[in-house]
Amino acid sequence: MRDVQLARVAEQHGVATTYEDWRGRQVPVSPDTIRHVLSALGVDPRDPGQGPGRGPLPPAVVVREGKAPDLVLPEGARSTVETADGSLLPFDPGLPLGTHTLRVTDNGAEHDAPLLVVPDRIDPTALRENPRLWGLMAQVYSVRSRASWGTGDLRDLSELADWSARDLGADFTLVNPVHATEPLVPVEPSPYLPVSRRYASPLYIRVEDVPEYARLDPAQREGVQRLARPLREHGRTADLLDRDAVWEAKRTALEILFQVPRAPGREEALRRYQEREGQPLVEFATWSALAEEHGPDFRSWPAHLRDVGSLAVGREALRLWPRVEFHRWLQWILDEQLAQAQESALDSGMRLGIVHDLAIGVQAGGADAWMYGDALVPGLHVGAPPDEFNQLGQDWGQPPWNPTRLAQLGYGPFRQILSQSLRHAGGLRMDHVMGMFRLWCVPEGASADQGTYLRFDHEGMVGTLALAAHRADAVVIGEDLGTVEPWVRDHLAGRGILGTSVLWFENDEEGRPCEPDRWRRDCLATVATHDLPPVASYLSAEHVELRDRLGLLDRPAAEELADSEARVDQWCALLVYLGFLEEDADPVGDPAAVVAAMHAYLAATPARMLGVALTDVVGERRMQNQPGTSTEYPNWRIPLTSSEGEPVLVDELLADPRMVARIRRTLGPLGNHYREL
Repeated sequence: MRDVQLARVAEQHGVATTYEDWRGRQVPVSPDTIRHVLSALGVDPRDPGQGPGRGPLPPAVVVREGKAPDLVLPEGARSTVETADGSLLPFDPGLPLGTHTLRVTDNGAEHDAPLLVVPDRIDPTALRENPRLWGLMAQVYSVRSRASWGTGDLRDLSELADWSARDLGADFTLVNPVHATEPLVPVEPSPYLPVSRRYASPLYIRVEDVPEYARLDPAQREGVQRLARPLREHGRTADLLDRDAVWEAKRTALEILFQVPRAPGREEALRRYQEREGQPLVEFATWSALAEEHGPDFRSWPAHLRDVGSLAVGREALRLWPRVEFHRWLQWILDEQLAQAQESALDSGMRLGIVHDLAIGVQAGGADAWMYGDALVPGLHVGAPPDEFNQLGQDWGQPPWNPTRLAQLGYGPFRQILSQSLRHAGGLRMDHVMGMFRLWCVPEGASADQGTYLRFDHEGMVGTLALAAHRADAVVIGEDLGTVEPWVRDHLAGRGILGTSVLWFENDEEGRPCEPDRWRRDCLATVATHDLPPVASYLSAEHVELRDRLGLLDRPAAEELADSEARVDQWCALLVYLGFLEEDADPVGDPAAVVAAMHAYLAATPARMLGVALTDVVGERRMQNQPGTSTEYPNWRIPLTSSEGEPVLVDELLADPRMVARIRRTLGPLGNHYREL
């Protein structure tokens, strides 16, 4: 077979045959990689006539609201639209927003395809009515209190949001993904590697806030508190977080609460929740119950249990129904506490409230992969191509969506995940937002640099996101860092989706720090991200020593150190020039002064949203995540600590006048007075 034919088939299915690397060079993709990706998609690489657009209709038709459909039908073909409510309408401009069905009759044959009518642009009320929004960014699990069980929970989030709004004037709190984790230990520590993005992790439940806790008799309540006490003791130290111990204790306590008789109103609320969630909740809970027996990777289960729709799975669900009901109940409790966190944030005066984070994918053997397996591609792993910092590329082990099948499903699985994420949120951060346009896919068993890009119909993906955000009146922030095609940022901005701009990456054409007026307007502006060192660590170059110790440097440590120190000097010089930092400031001795100056700098940019990392305002020096490591560094297990390494508990934080003074100094113009500017 000639390579030109292979390239033609690859082009039909959105598989890249070349790509531009981080140095700007065109890199050809191995024919073996192309064949493997096509085969994983269910495409015969030898057949050029099997494109996804066979017949008069593509896999899905996407139309922006108020615009004429650009789909050209065969001459003489007749079309009609069956709307979501069952009405029949012509295929013309003016169709209502939503997911409908387009039916076409051509030469006596009937064809149909999902029809998505989506907003042209997201225009959330909070951005429309306010020139700028600001808020804290926090890893919920790391923000503990004296009452939480060793890791931060949704009550801790509520208290942090309430305080930052009432005392500091914050408009939002942006948090890490709270997606579902394994039902048994060990629990995956990374919030970006969940078993499900549709449902949440019971680790974040505050046990005492479950109404049935008040109905326990004294002996039962004491039993629950015996489970909590050692975790609370551990939670008052700077030691690493122990999710496994927390979940084992919480699961035992929650199983006790599940058995408590519910009041009639509570029983009715549970029934309504289960009815609203329907079959997907049953499937997720069934996966959880089966995972307790067979392990959290369904690919290792008995073959007859790997198909979510099989009769064997139905029989097992009935056998395990008490456990299925328990896991359905857990998600109801989480839904209540997520709602309470958002209501508390809004009641305290926030314009947005909680901004949740949507991970790019899920574990290959987890609940979503089992539930939505028909729309995913087995045999491929999502990752990242080689770049300056990871020259062998990255393999994240997550299966990508199948672009054609997802479209044929009307983007239903993606739509369900988005709707759930936005149910109790004022906004959504989309991790690796470029994944709605293309994903780096690595054949299973190959090295991460032996992948290629798989393209998606971005009109369908972005349109689905826009529809979900419009219905929730929510802000959407795309994490568009790294290698991004320029037109992608333009497209997202045109659709009302904010980008992400990070201070350390904002350079001019000569590689020097940009002045603030050169930043883009439609973005969330931050000093750093959870994958970068806190400012205190960056200023002292501790991060260089850490990466050298972990063997992550690809050049001598002295060169890396010199570059880091030069970068800090450049930024400090600019901050002094702009009047945000005293000329005799000591970045290493007084990092708080530099942190405050950097946030004053952010306030001088035109950015619509400003994010302030809680780690920076309390003086934390340890990274939450060190890219390029797994077990070498305790990623996602770092509790919130001060510059002295002492634990910072949220309730003590709010009552400590010295810490409050430090925070106010750090926020500068972003505090209470900001709303008067």
